[in-house]
Amino acid sequence: MIPLSIHIKQGLAKLVLPFLFIMACLIMLIGQAQPKIIENVRLKVTDFLAPGYALIEEPFNLLYSFVRSIKDIQNISAENKALKEENLQLHRWYHVAIGLADENAQLKNQLHWIPDPVLSFVTARVVADVSGVYHKAILVVLGEDHSVHPGQVALDGFGLVGRVTEVGNRSARILLINDDSSRIPVSLESSHAPAIMAGDNTLNPRLIFFPEDKHPIEGEKVVTRGQGDVLPAGIPIGYVHYFKKGQPAVVPYLPLDHLRMVRIFNYGNKEVVAPDAPGRVMPSVKKNRQGPVASPSMLGRDNNE
Repeated sequence: MIPLSIHIKQGLAKLVLPFLFIMACLIMLIGQAQPKIIENVRLKVTDFLAPGYALIEEPFNLLYSFVRSIKDIQNISAENKALKEENLQLHRWYHVAIGLADENAQLKNQLHWIPDPVLSFVTARVVADVSGVYHKAILVVLGEDHSVHPGQVALDGFGLVGRVTEVGNRSARILLINDDSSRIPVSLESSHAPAIMAGDNTLNPRLIFFPEDKHPIEGEKVVTRGQGDVLPAGIPIGYVHYFKKGQPAVVPYLPLDHLRMVRIFNYGNKEVVAPDAPGRVMPSVKKNRQGPVASPSMLGRDNNE
């Protein structure tokens, strides 16, 4: 190795910042001119770093589980008493449910009811909160032979959290419903009013464009409306809450900053173009193809099994 003088080292050190600035400008220009190339490179890097994300997150998951165990031990006495009371109520409702199930089966036989097809889904683990062209998105790890495609719907154990925008060989990026580029048609179940749920980069998306004579009611359930070729109808999202007077928002059933596992459902949408994001240059427009939409209330089978 050739030794360098102090003056040469100082000169090279001064050139580092201009070099990085020029490289950043070149990458931005390439991203504007050829967005597909940058997207492919980002997916390759994401696939390469996905196992590292999972490895780094594992100690934090153990710490989180340990803290939760301590809190559960502290509240175990009160929870035990509450569980006994709930168990008695469940025994009563069990007999009611048996009677309703028999009655429902008889009515279906009389109506010659045809059940909806069983939905398939893939369960994936969240390994990182990522940004990129979107502000609120998550990265999930998938198996190598997965069947996930852009446009599919992502749900947690309680309701809608987002939809897939980019898919790699071993990972996928999911755009969350609270991103500022997310606009979802919804229905309010108590007031029976349509509205648009708009993300604003906070934990609780806003409700806009609802009828003036049907204002959202505090606490009423919010579900997808299903208009267009993006989302099926009836998927639960959350409930209405007024953080400020005259400004209704949607509180998801599970906070979007505590996502651990998600299920990616295939509702028949084979190819859906991702929504535009600030500063994003859209690639060539693709045609959306809509398949048969199944009922969101149906349970499915896990493709990972």
